[in-house]
Amino acid sequence: MPRKLFVTTALPYANGAFHIGHIMEYIQADTWVRAQRMQGAQVDFVCADDAHGAPIMIAAEKAGITPQQFVAGIAAGRPPYLNGFHIAFDHWHSTDASENHVLAQGIYRALKAAGLIEVRTIEQFFDPDKGMFLPDRFIKGECPKCAAKDQYGDNCEVCGAVYQPTELKSPYSALSGATPVLRTSEHYFFKLSDPRCVEFLENWTQDGKLQPEVANKVKEWFTRDEAGKVNLGDWDISRDAPYFGIEIPDAPGKYFYVWLDAPVGYLASLAAHLAKRGEDLDAYLADPEREQVHFIGKDIVTFHTLFWPAMLKFSGRKVPTNVHVHGHLTVSGEKMSKSRGTGISPLKYLELGLNPEWLRYYLCAKLNARVEDLDFNPEDFITRVNSDLVGKYINIASRAAGFLTKRFGGLLSAELGVEGRTLLDALRAQAGEIQGLYDAREFGRALREIMALADKVNEYVDQNKPWELAKKEGADAVLHEVCSVCIEAFRLLTIYLKPILPKLATDVEAFLQVEPLQFADAQRALGAHRIAAYQHLMQRVDPVKVEALLAPPEGAAPAAAADATAAKGAAGKAEGNAGKSGKKAKASAPVADPNAPGGEPLAAEIGIDAFTAVDLRIARILNAEFVEGSTKLLRLTLDVGEPEPRNVFSGIRAAYPDPSVLVGKHTVMVANLAPRTMKFGVSQGMVLAASHVDEGAHPGVFILEPHAGALPGMRVR
Repeated sequence: MPRKLFVTTALPYANGAFHIGHIMEYIQADTWVRAQRMQGAQVDFVCADDAHGAPIMIAAEKAGITPQQFVAGIAAGRPPYLNGFHIAFDHWHSTDASENHVLAQGIYRALKAAGLIEVRTIEQFFDPDKGMFLPDRFIKGECPKCAAKDQYGDNCEVCGAVYQPTELKSPYSALSGATPVLRTSEHYFFKLSDPRCVEFLENWTQDGKLQPEVANKVKEWFTRDEAGKVNLGDWDISRDAPYFGIEIPDAPGKYFYVWLDAPVGYLASLAAHLAKRGEDLDAYLADPEREQVHFIGKDIVTFHTLFWPAMLKFSGRKVPTNVHVHGHLTVSGEKMSKSRGTGISPLKYLELGLNPEWLRYYLCAKLNARVEDLDFNPEDFITRVNSDLVGKYINIASRAAGFLTKRFGGLLSAELGVEGRTLLDALRAQAGEIQGLYDAREFGRALREIMALADKVNEYVDQNKPWELAKKEGADAVLHEVCSVCIEAFRLLTIYLKPILPKLATDVEAFLQVEPLQFADAQRALGAHRIAAYQHLMQRVDPVKVEALLAPPEGAAPAAAADATAAKGAAGKAEGNAGKSGKKAKASAPVADPNAPGGEPLAAEIGIDAFTAVDLRIARILNAEFVEGSTKLLRLTLDVGEPEPRNVFSGIRAAYPDPSVLVGKHTVMVANLAPRTMKFGVSQGMVLAASHVDEGAHPGVFILEPHAGALPGMRVR
């Protein structure tokens, strides 16, 4: 039976645009949902704007508009982000919608009927300057548990403790800065201390629905007194007018605390989505096979593992099947800060023309089933995307498709030899494991497995050298087979990558002229199938755009600008006087000097523009041979991560009397040097080598070799 899934992400608060943390969570959930659908699961994937609360009320008042108008303006800006990063929610709603009012009030009435609502007179902080009771998020002070400063009035972001605002040390109003005073008010409480709630939550939080580290953290909140009784604090669920929210039934001037109606928004969004299909919410959730899965960040664990499941349980509703918690996102090891400009703007990313699937791939390569923070490192981002997606994956198709189109009319061969069938069988054999890794949210491990398979395919390409087969007479059948194996392997890799790269997969499906790919398709061969003409599927990352993405915005704190300058490293110093004058420095001719490095003085300084104009790339030496008629040259065949290898003549023959020792090595070449026509042929670049200026006293020419792990096509910078 296919799985039946109701999936949500945390509701973004409707007081601002999406930040990169939202996008990371949505990418994780969207990838998981797509993987489930590719296995035949029935999935409803919904979210909504968290529209209530004092912060929105206050922001709307400052803007001179109603809270509803304020929230509508925020909601109107959501689609460019979601569409831009290919995040496909089935429905997007608002917690201020009528469905949420009805559901929240209905859940409250059920809890009240169960004897779990209690009214108490409490002391509450009041801002004498603003003339209003202060919501928790507008009271700040020191955490009563760990003494962390500037913590909010409901929970500590440092130690995760949950408490009442009156427990804060040295409290102050975040609205006016005034010291708040205590006044009495009637409040409504959800009695989590009730033995029924305690027993249920102790069992529910420890029965495998949560990750082990989350379950262990939640366990700490169930403290016991000397008599062994578990103490679990009751939850204040009401706020006093003025407040933008849902009114508590039969309680004039009282509103639900935003965190009560916010998770109910999951059900409200689902109800609105089902209504479009003519389905009833209660009947839908009553299905015992239905799974309810939430993706959230680690900062809101309390609400989703205590309050939310208890609300559902004791109002007679289905409780969550799983709550999947993820960590935060840092940039180059630092916590993101809007004031210092050390974050990533998702909209800026899209506006710069950076491919959204680069970010999807990079984040998924770091995501796993644990509650770990992820780091966005710009150099790692560029290297990983260029190496994996372009160098390993895309190049498989680009190397084979042209031959199939030109020589065989785009028709794949159904007659494959033992070597090709063995390779494809090895790829198909991994389908179950990769599906399992997607199910377990081990996306990073899944991608490592997929790229290991891509390595095997590239080894097959290098061993069979289709570019050489194309030049041999009578080798058409072998060329046809090799290229067909490559395209079939490319299709299998696309199936495995599709949950992460949905847009690219759609483009590949058009190129292959196949129906939308599912995991089951991995076990079926294309056979004698005709493909379309190949169009380039993905470009390499432009480092200049990544640098622009991370540049601090105008008005950011000076520290951010200083950090960005430092991150450029010593390369920035290369500007020198040439950069100041705007003129290019002239290179001086080397003069032998035994005391200088390498026997010659350093060349004159150049500007950074002059350096970046030279495109240095990692190249793998596919073949090395003597050049007939030359005593100095070797002919090198180089894989630079392009569809076709390059031919380069290099004056290093004297250093390599047996050129075969170079085959398989990696080196560095100037990839954008204009081709040079020589009597032996055209040289399409230059490999880099080191030597002493006085070759008589210091013989030897040494080609440059990168560290292990460098791959053809990687840029040297």
